[in-house]
Amino acid sequence: MGRAAQKALTAATAAALLLAGCTAGGDQPGPEDTSPAPIVSVPAAPSPSATESSESSEDPGDDTPEPAVTATEAAPGPPFSANTRPDVAEPSGEGETFLSVTNVRAATHDGYDRVVFDLDGRGSGQPGWRVEYVDEATDDGSGHAVDVSGDAILRVSLSGTATPTDSGVEGFSGDRIEPADTESIDEIVYRYWFEGYTTAFLGVDDGEQPFRAFLLEDPMRVVVDVQH
Repeated sequence: MGRAAQKALTAATAAALLLAGCTAGGDQPGPEDTSPAPIVSVPAAPSPSATESSESSEDPGDDTPEPAVTATEAAPGPPFSANTRPDVAEPSGEGETFLSVTNVRAATHDGYDRVVFDLDGRGSGQPGWRVEYVDEATDDGSGHAVDVSGDAILRVSLSGTATPTDSGVEGFSGDRIEPADTESIDEIVYRYWFEGYTTAFLGVDDGEQPFRAFLLEDPMRVVVDVQH
């Protein structure tokens, strides 16, 4: 082979090698072009508890037991915490609080009848009371007998009360109340205020029944419940 032919062959070989190197390099990205492979999210399989819960709610089947009755649903209501002994509470705010009975109300409830004495007036003190069964009903001061219908007489004496002149509110003007739907209470005989006490008599059916007395505020009320 002549010298000219050899040079031509060498140049052709070099050009082929250069072209192959450029082509291979073009298919491989540089470091700056490299990007992370895409992340493919695969939904997690549901847990056995979730699956069982879903299937149970949709198709419980005939063998699914009935839900058990909870203690709250099965438990009876609270007992009527009362007896026939006198119930006494002392008033507060003596000399600074002046209250008058403005209304007397009665209604029946599940297991007991309720009598409410509404009070209003001046001062921040609270009324007291003495509630007890008595052999006969008599007025304070005079001692005159009071006619009350019923097999037993429950005397309610509210202490810490005042005349309308001192309390600034109009007092209850009623005398006898005969509730239409009560079971234990036949009659309520409201009397009047006398020397710091306001008195009423409850005629109770079927003898002395357990009772309780307590105070409710906003508005002020003394409550007497009589069991039936």
